[in-house]
Amino acid sequence: MTAGTTLTNGTNGTTAEHELAALQREHGRSLFALLLRLSDGDRQRAEDLVQETLVRAWQHPEALRADAFDSVRPWLLTVGRRLAIDARRARQARPAEVGDAVLEHAPMCADHAERSAATLDVREAVKTLTPEHREVLVLVYFQGASVAEAAATLGIPPGTVKSRAYYALRALRRVLPGYAADLR
Repeated sequence: MTAGTTLTNGTNGTTAEHELAALQREHGRSLFALLLRLSDGDRQRAEDLVQETLVRAWQHPEALRADAFDSVRPWLLTVGRRLAIDARRARQARPAEVGDAVLEHAPMCADHAERSAATLDVREAVKTLTPEHREVLVLVYFQGASVAEAAATLGIPPGTVKSRAYYALRALRRVLPGYAADLR
């Protein structure tokens, strides 16, 4: 289809459809190839952009009648490229979409009140431990010390640190039955 060909945007839909089909046959492959590259290989998105480009051509037949160029291909490629850029910007402007499967496995964040209540429960439970178990638990789990660091700080062998931590957690599981999964 050359620049002299017109698309009719009137009541005679069949003429416009034939002209649009001719435009698609003549320039569709090169337009699709460009849009496929611009949409990072997403065939569906590229096809949608080709359709949108052809709709723009149908809506603006005056641009296709311009005598300044021999072919409408540059105009179509420019419109398609701009539509691809707009689509990319629109995707980047909003958060990424996630499917239902991702949301089902996403961890639930407890609200502030629940977290505060859990903190108080754990503090009270830690107070029920023996001083030796409490020291090891505070160093290893709350202050982030390694077993070797806790052993050096307390002046006891690393094996003793491990066993005290094990028995302290076991005691906490008994005192905090609702939190057992968090204490494994």
